[in-house]
Amino acid sequence: MSPGRGRPSREDVLDAFAVESEPGRSTLERYLRLYPEYAGELIDLSRELSREAYEDAAPLSAADRALIDAAWSQHAKAMPAAAADPFAALTVDDWRAVAQRLDVPRQVVTALRERRVSLVSIPRRFLARLAEAMRSSVAQLESSWGPAHLIVARSYKADSKPVTGEQVTFEQVLIDAGVPAEKRARLLAEAD
Repeated sequence: MSPGRGRPSREDVLDAFAVESEPGRSTLERYLRLYPEYAGELIDLSRELSREAYEDAAPLSAADRALIDAAWSQHAKAMPAAAADPFAALTVDDWRAVAQRLDVPRQVVTALRERRVSLVSIPRRFLARLAEAMRSSVAQLESSWGPAHLIVARSYKADSKPVTGEQVTFEQVLIDAGVPAEKRARLLAEAD
C-alpha cells in the first residue's frame, strides 16, 4: 500500500491488515479510521484472525455417533431415490432386438436411445411399445428422457468438444431413416 497511488483496493487493505504484526484492537481501529468503506470486511477478517483453532482429538461418544447416524438416516430418507435409467441397462444385442420388435431401422432406435427425439412428439402407443420392448414402463422412460445425453461409449477423434444436438421430432427421425410413408403413418398413429 504505497501512499502515492491513491486509495488502495479492498484486497490490498485486507492483505495488509492480515499481515500486521500486532493484529489487536488498536490496529483494527486504525484501519477502520483509514478505510471506513471496508469496515465490515475488516471486522470479519479481524474476528477470523483472532479466532482460536479448536481441534477435539477425542473420539465421538456412542451417543454422539447415534445422534449423527439418526440424523443422516433421516436425511437419506428425505432424498429422492435416483430412478434407474432404462436406456443404460440394455446391451447392443438388446437394442437390435428392440429395433426388430418395433419394426424400425436401428437408426431410429439409436436416436431414441440418445434422446435426440423430442419426447412430446412420440405417439403414446409407440412409447408404450418401446417401453414394453425395453422391459420398462412408460413412466420410467419419461422420467429418464430429460435433455439429450451424450453417449460416453462413443469415442471418435474430433477437433472440438462434442455437444448435444437439438432434439427433433419422431416423424423427422423416421423420415431421415428412410421409413416409407405408409409405415411412417402407421407408427405415428395413436390408435391401433
